[in-house]
Amino acid sequence: MNPCLHDPTGNYGGGVQSYFLFLRFLVLLNFFSFLLIAGFVIIPSIVFRSVGTSLFNSTGNDISKLHFGFMEYSYMFYGYYNNTMVADMNFSYNIPLAYLLTAAFYFAFCLISIIIRSVKSLSVAVATGGSTVGNYSMIVFTGWDYGCLGDQATKLKQKNMLYRLQVDLEEESRKKQAAALSLSQKVVLYSLRIFMGLVAFGLIIGAFYGIFEATNFSQVSLSRCWIEGLFFEYLPSIVITIGNFVVPLLCDQIALYIAIICLSRAVFLRLVSLGALLFTLWGQITCEGDTESPPCKLCQYNEVYPCWETRVGQEMYKLTLFDLLISITLLIFVEFPRRMVVDNWSCKLAQWLGRQEFVVPSNVLGLVYGQTVVWMGALFCPLLPLINTIKFVILFYCKKVTLFHNCRPAVRTFRSTTSTIYFLVVLLFGWGLATVVMIYSLAEIRPSMGCGPFRFFPNMWSVVPTSFYSLSKTTQEFLFFIGSQAFSIPLFVLSCVVMCYFIALASVYGRNVALLKAQLKLVSCLH
Repeated sequence: MNPCLHDPTGNYGGGVQSYFLFLRFLVLLNFFSFLLIAGFVIIPSIVFRSVGTSLFNSTGNDISKLHFGFMEYSYMFYGYYNNTMVADMNFSYNIPLAYLLTAAFYFAFCLISIIIRSVKSLSVAVATGGSTVGNYSMIVFTGWDYGCLGDQATKLKQKNMLYRLQVDLEEESRKKQAAALSLSQKVVLYSLRIFMGLVAFGLIIGAFYGIFEATNFSQVSLSRCWIEGLFFEYLPSIVITIGNFVVPLLCDQIALYIAIICLSRAVFLRLVSLGALLFTLWGQITCEGDTESPPCKLCQYNEVYPCWETRVGQEMYKLTLFDLLISITLLIFVEFPRRMVVDNWSCKLAQWLGRQEFVVPSNVLGLVYGQTVVWMGALFCPLLPLINTIKFVILFYCKKVTLFHNCRPAVRTFRSTTSTIYFLVVLLFGWGLATVVMIYSLAEIRPSMGCGPFRFFPNMWSVVPTSFYSLSKTTQEFLFFIGSQAFSIPLFVLSCVVMCYFIALASVYGRNVALLKAQLKLVSCLH
């Protein structure tokens, strides 16, 4: 994909390039995650013939069976995996334990990948000194690529450098405007921000309530005819997508000049919409937490959902699929016709409308939302990382087409280094939310008794102590030693020593950088 990233950088700046680099990172992250899941769960399940044929592997409604069909009874969803434990003289494999540990390592792998990429992006930001002056020096003295050959490559590089200088100038202009505000102007500005925040909070609460009602209504309306039932099957996904599109648009219209506030509200809305869906599903599966109520008394979960894990996986699958369909639909039926109208009609309305902007933050937040959906559903739909890999590859080329043919550069520029760090922080927040969901599912909710690899355990985590006590005595003693104070205290002390060393090293480097900057200022003053 590297050759595909040169043109966006030259024509639309580093901010757009950061979007495509971020998208490529997510493609690789999902692909390697799928390899991890396939290697330890899917392939062993196939080899050991661990798939059961129990008829209890059902989400409980005919519309789901009609829509998902063979996929529900495949390796796509949680309920199709069995609790096989293969034991031989020289080999043993525990599918339930592998399923749980693979999910844990999957989340750990994603966390490590995000941290490594964040550190690389942060090092680039620190190299500029955190100021436009340092960035200007890098552009002037080290920005040119002397390997550029040909007029096209040279022009693209020139446009890229021009865009980076434009970002610095706009940032300095905004700082000067903020510093020039009087006390009364600051009071008015902060009052407007508080008012806009309250309005946006009301819109978010309304979206939360709409998702809650749509999810409840869809669950009680699935028994209708198959066309209406299919619509109600996708009703929560439709409401969430509309809310993610309409509410940020309204917030942007009422606060065009407070971009970072709007961006934070958009992040909050997308993650809250997922939280609303999961909260509603949790209430239906666990009878609002009251396991003594009649529907939940027998199984400790709602008997309407004989395989509730598959039901949650289906909801996450539908969100992923619907998000891709909406992106393609907007490209074909909105973005392309708008460009045709603007380019071929000379009326004032068409010229006022203009080509749409490729707004980097909103597009990146769409990626973060899609990845968070995958993290939340990977435990219940093991093939979801593979589906998301295919989705992001399709989205990469769709966005590239719409960027060059339908879009114009955004009015507000974005610094690629700082925006990349912010997007990774938002992605890390989505990872944390999905981790909370996974831990709660593992430790608190009773697994389905008629499907899945944990059908005979009181909770999913119970497979770990059960498997631990089945190990040999030597292995148990070794693991007990690793968890004991005799091992953990020296490890903690060693970690503190290493951390202090790196902190001292960073402090020395910081003082050297400050000294060099002071010398540069002195030399410039002398000349």
